[in-house]
Amino acid sequence: MKDSRTSKDKLDQIVAENRRYQDERAKSYREQALKMYPWICGRCSREFTRANITELTVHHRDHNHDNNSADGSNWELLCLYCHDNEHQRQVEANGAGEGKKQNENATSNPFADLKDMLNKK
Repeated sequence: MKDSRTSKDKLDQIVAENRRYQDERAKSYREQALKMYPWICGRCSREFTRANITELTVHHRDHNHDNNSADGSNWELLCLYCHDNEHQRQVEANGAGEGKKQNENATSNPFADLKDMLNKK
């Protein structure tokens, strides 16, 4: 009898922990955004279902993950591909904005003598 009581207590504890986890998750900005917006990528318009919802991400428009207003004004739903593309564009914009030359990190110029080589023929 004692073993069945202990097993029931463990099961009750697991169920209670799972319910707490689900409640916390429902409060997260991802869950809020999924409830607030249609399950469509804001860039490519791909539609999502429960089967592939893990491929839909919440993008912070201002790139500040701490800016999670309750009205969702800083969020947009993007598929994984569009989300990666958006962040890559941001990285490139930041690099260009700092006045960096495109080949600033290059250690050599493979075409430095090209004109001379072409003229020799």
